[in-house]
Amino acid sequence: MTRYAYGQGVADFVVAPSDGIWMVAPNTQVRFWTAPVDGTQYTDLLDVSGNPVAFVISDEYGQLPRFSGPDDVFGMWADAGGNRRAWLYAHTGGQGTPGDPGAHWNFGTTQPEDAGLTPVAGDLYADTDSGDLYSYNGVDWVLQTNLRGPEGPAGAGEVASVNGKTGAVILTATDVAAISTAAAGAPSGVATLDATGKVPAEQVPAAAAAPVQSVNGQTGAVLLAAADVGAAATGHTHTAAAVGAIATTARAAVNGVASLDATTRLPAAQLPATTPRNIWTPQALGFQAWTCDPYTVANPVAKYLTPQRLYVCGINITETTQVNRVMMFARGYGGVSTNRYAAGIYREDGTKVTSTASPVALPEAGQTAGSPPQMIANHIGATPISMPSTVTLAPGRYWVTWVLTTGGTADYAYYHVQNDAPVSAANFFFGTPFARAWYLAGQSNTPTTVNQGAAGALTDHDIPIMALGLV
Repeated sequence: MTRYAYGQGVADFVVAPSDGIWMVAPNTQVRFWTAPVDGTQYTDLLDVSGNPVAFVISDEYGQLPRFSGPDDVFGMWADAGGNRRAWLYAHTGGQGTPGDPGAHWNFGTTQPEDAGLTPVAGDLYADTDSGDLYSYNGVDWVLQTNLRGPEGPAGAGEVASVNGKTGAVILTATDVAAISTAAAGAPSGVATLDATGKVPAEQVPAAAAAPVQSVNGQTGAVLLAAADVGAAATGHTHTAAAVGAIATTARAAVNGVASLDATTRLPAAQLPATTPRNIWTPQALGFQAWTCDPYTVANPVAKYLTPQRLYVCGINITETTQVNRVMMFARGYGGVSTNRYAAGIYREDGTKVTSTASPVALPEAGQTAGSPPQMIANHIGATPISMPSTVTLAPGRYWVTWVLTTGGTADYAYYHVQNDAPVSAANFFFGTPFARAWYLAGQSNTPTTVNQGAAGALTDHDIPIMALGLV
């Protein structure tokens, strides 16, 4: 019998998407299988020194190292933890099974579902009208990004000058004073800056993360052209109604106007000094949102998920957010092969946004390459459940749910907020009731709707810490 050599070939690299571009993926675990879906894992491998290994890890450049496969196997399906496996040939031996068809670029002016395509997983579609770029995940077309950049500044208008300036001009306090005598009462316009170059706190939107509206229909770093001003040339006097959306005030303390960034929000440098800066957000650690910051939570005693208990946790979404994973933080989970889990996302009114179609198995926690050894050895980390497709959450309050549908009472230890009372402090509210932590017993899957006020909604439990993610 013969072991064939693999790795260190010109095409033996692991790649992953990053901001819409395929990049090499260093330090990534790669496992090998007998089939493109399911199948049996090959674990009888030898590293370059002849030591037995069950998987290999890409190097700092994303290339697979040299290793030997099982006896008389000249091709294997490689799995780097993504949505599909790739066929890997040995350097010697006969031709193996061909891989899946490659991905294709498609272009059109309609939604990809209406373009008459027969796509395969990995295909891309660009809407040439809107600039939207979609990818096909094998089931649905998912919007990834928009290829069109922000709108550029307006060109020079027909008016000869504004306070002696021509073309696209940024209006200073002096400019505003010269074209408006009553702008303080204007219902909309541009934000004014104080003497430190920041927007005064009273002009920041009530919801700090909400997008700032456009100026004269323009977003981005707005430049007002002479045409925007209309007939407001030097020497003219106008009321607030005439000035409209151009200016809100001509206060002498104003040093200029605030520009908007490419996301139509105020740049951080222009926010008041009292706005929180340099804090740990979910996004800073790879999540989209979470129920609470795990860093502040103490876990004196290990707690385990109760089978058939649907845990319900509140998440506050303050800006439009895309997600496709629901996560639980494991204090210890070794990947019990017979266990099954289900998860979902619900709106504040109890209607479902998305959920698993049926309960799924979970791999062991904490095995991401490069993790601290104690995380790997103790099976500690975030365990994600994939949703059927990427969904977009509008600003509002949501519940995420998680249930161990099949398993034992000591299978999954979870990080939790300790609660020694019938109702936890997480459920304090004033006005419209919204419980951030509750559960339902006897659940074999995610329900169609949830209701915090219904009979059977319970709050006497140690609260799990959950998060939402996007891959």
